[in-house]
Amino acid sequence: MAVTQPLDPPGSRPEPGIRSVFLAGPFIQLLDPATGEMPADARAPFDVLIKHFEAQGLSVHNAHRREAWGAELMRPEQCTKLDQDEIRKADVFVALPGHPASPGTHIEIGWASAFDKPIVLLLERDREYTFLVQGLHTVASVEYVVHTDIATCLPAVDRAVDLAVRRQRERSGAR
Repeated sequence: MAVTQPLDPPGSRPEPGIRSVFLAGPFIQLLDPATGEMPADARAPFDVLIKHFEAQGLSVHNAHRREAWGAELMRPEQCTKLDQDEIRKADVFVALPGHPASPGTHIEIGWASAFDKPIVLLLERDREYTFLVQGLHTVASVEYVVHTDIATCLPAVDRAVDLAVRRQRERSGAR
């Protein structure tokens, strides 16, 4: 598994042609049973990534924000179709697979792979991930960013996005 290390300065511009990002990650399993909403610490990585991508002029589709961090959950029939459509339209797919694994996020990773999207997976350091997540780069344009804190690895995320997009373009051109 190739791991992207921080190399680029923060705020670097995305690869030309990238206009939108689908940001995926655990959701239902992170909701506080008492409030039905995501606690601030669970929201933090998504907030950081959304603000970071939007500061670069990218459109970000994220179910967590769309559903008011749990306060306005959509019905399965609505969110499933909407998420699949948004993944299909996105220029790049970025996900936190979750630990323990988030079943919904893993389905979305599968859709992104099937739609031949450039994929960036943000993996927490010292966590185990499924073999299919670890080996996804063998069948799709995937970059991995291993982190302990999303906010400190944003340059690595930017580099991974650019590399995944370039690799996907190379793969598409080779067909």
